[in-house]
Amino acid sequence: MVMKIYEEEAIRTALHWNQEGFNKRNKKISVDLLNFPHIRIANKNITIHNSPEEFLKNWDRGQENLDKQGWDHTDTLSIKPVQSDKNKVHLLLHQSRINKKGLAYLDFQTLWIVTKINNKWGIQFRSSFLIPPNEISKL
Repeated sequence: MVMKIYEEEAIRTALHWNQEGFNKRNKKISVDLLNFPHIRIANKNITIHNSPEEFLKNWDRGQENLDKQGWDHTDTLSIKPVQSDKNKVHLLLHQSRINKKGLAYLDFQTLWIVTKINNKWGIQFRSSFLIPPNEISKL
């Protein structure tokens, strides 16, 4: 199946956000590649950030949690569009958190919704199962 251009654009946005924003802890890139309101569901927590300023208020707390885990970076092992149109793409990602020794310690699936608003692609929704994939029902 041939991937559509807008699916490729959404994938590029997601990968750039993860590699250059999140992994390098670059606040500007991270915020620039989000659309607001930005919604995050992980475990039993739902967080809604209505603005870049709200998102950045939680940045340091998020970094503290990653530091406690010994986190170094997050690898995207696979990414594929599962639903899409020219202004919204649902992406299924398989990611792994890597510690400072280079070992994977948390392997998970996550659904991201990437939207095109005012001609800009940005991640608007992320929902992750932060548990081992063998405990998650297959999609």
